[in-house]
Parts: sequence; C-alpha cells; structure tokens
Amino acid sequence: MKYKAVIFDLDGTLIDSMGIWIQVDKEYLQMRGIPVPDNLFLDVEGGNSFNEICLYFKKKFNLPESIEEIGTEWTKMVAEHYKNDVKLKPGALELLQFLKEKDIKIGVGTSNSKYLAETVLQANGVLEYFDSIIAGCDDIKGKPFPDIFLKAARELNMLPQDCLVIEDVLVGVQAAKNAGMDVYAIYDEHAAHETEKIKQNADFYADNFGEILEKLKNN
Repeated sequence: MKYKAVIFDLDGTLIDSMGIWIQVDKEYLQMRGIPVPDNLFLDVEGGNSFNEICLYFKKKFNLPESIEEIGTEWTKMVAEHYKNDVKLKPGALELLQFLKEKDIKIGVGTSNSKYLAETVLQANGVLEYFDSIIAGCDDIKGKPFPDIFLKAARELNMLPQDCLVIEDVLVGVQAAKNAGMDVYAIYDEHAAHETEKIKQNADFYADNFGEILEKLKNN
C-alpha cells in the first residue's frame, strides 16, 4: 500500500459523538444560567484542541473556573456516554482490521482528551489496534495547525509524506494538509454545512468507511 501509517481523527470520524459534545456544551452553560449563543464556536481563533476550547469558554463567558476545572467537568459529563453509548461508525472496525493485517501503523490525532479517547476506544474493543494517541489535552496547538498530526507521525516513527489522515471536518482536513499529509475525508452530519469546502481540500471524499476501504485496497 502507498501509505505506511494511517492517523484517524476521533470524534465524528471514528466514532459518532459530535451530538454528545454539542449537548454537553449547552448543558454546561445552562447549569450556570448562561444563554447558549447560536454561533457558539463561530469566533474561535487559532486551534481547537481540548485545552484551547476550555480557554475559549473561560474567556468568552468570563468563567471563574480554571481551564483545568472546566476540562475536568466536561470530561466527567462526557465519560459515561463514551463508556456506554458512543459507538464506532459503521465500517470502522473492518478498516482497522485491514490496516492491521497489512502491518500499517495506526494512530489517533484528536482535539479531544487522551483519557476520553482511550475510554471510548476501550469500550468499543479496539484500543489495542492503535500504536499512538495524540490528544488535545497535550500542550499543543489544535487543528487547523498541523502540530497534532506531526506529533502523531513522530510517535509512529514516520515521515509526514508516508502518512494518511482520515478526518471529518474542514479544520482537520486543513491540519493534515498543513502537515504535508494526504487526507481522506468522511461524511459526518455535523460537518455537512462545510462539505463542499472539505471536498475541495481533501484528496478523497467518502460517504462511509466502506468507500475508504475500497480506495485503499486499490491504492
């Protein structure tokens, strides 16, 4: 196969979880009596790592909690869903099995926290498939900066040009391209509003993992 490593985004790509994060963000603000703006993330500047979004919330809503306290509360709110409700997207397991059979290194490059990434992958019985997990709880610039994917490549002992990224959102696709990597995009309903821009930036666009598997088999 052309690629020696495949790096997956997590939320919205490997797992169907974006709706839960939207729900948690709203609940977090509502518990504090803060109205939820329609354009909650419209003015996010820079990256979108877990720590960066905690800082964004703290500044935007003048929260008294520290970044660490915000992150801890979000993690507690989401963890039970990740342990019990959140599943792999259809076809994801088959793709992971194919890559493992081909001795392709497999990584995760996520804006989420490492604890939550490991929690949901373990709950779905696939944690052992992954050789590296780089998360947004690290001291690292989030997507669209390339840092997460570049760090994942280093941990996998791979050059960027030997890595394929699989993503669902525009900033993730941009991060992969900024890292000098090929990127396949996969449909997620929560990113449907930016589908055309994603298609323009990605090297391949798929509606599901089955299409990506066939593409890689013929690569």
